[in-house]
Amino acid sequence: MKQAPEHLVDLIEPIVEGLGYECVGIEYSPHPTHGMLRIYIDSENGILLEDCTKVSHQLSGALDVEDPIQGEYHLEVSSPGADRPFFKLSQFQRFLGSTVLVSLFKPIDKRRKITGQIKAVEGETVLLQDGELLLSIPFQAMSKARLVPDYLLNKGGRSGK
Repeated sequence: MKQAPEHLVDLIEPIVEGLGYECVGIEYSPHPTHGMLRIYIDSENGILLEDCTKVSHQLSGALDVEDPIQGEYHLEVSSPGADRPFFKLSQFQRFLGSTVLVSLFKPIDKRRKITGQIKAVEGETVLLQDGELLLSIPFQAMSKARLVPDYLLNKGGRSGK
């Protein structure tokens, strides 16, 4: 899974959770002149712009003091949205029965993208039902995973983007 380096997670997660939000995940795309640090937050009541602003303000201060990233980067705090990204095995467990789109580092059954319903999480493996197939996908084999919202399922699925 595309998760930020451990030192960033260790710095950011406690700040987000201390403000009363769930830290869904952290993406970091380094670049010398235009890197991106994106933090996905959530709460039981949903996320509003004010929530993102509050978290962004707190994180900016901590990141300025700690200075864990070399070079310039853009900080973005966002709701995970209806097609929320998954970063942890526990998120698959939480959304059992839901449909996800999984991208793989290497093909499994000659496929690099699999859309399927989450049937179970067993150890480090996620079981996905794709039609008649029950696929066992190792978590470490996943490069990305996103929830497929119900409104897209009713229209015939996701395009695979």
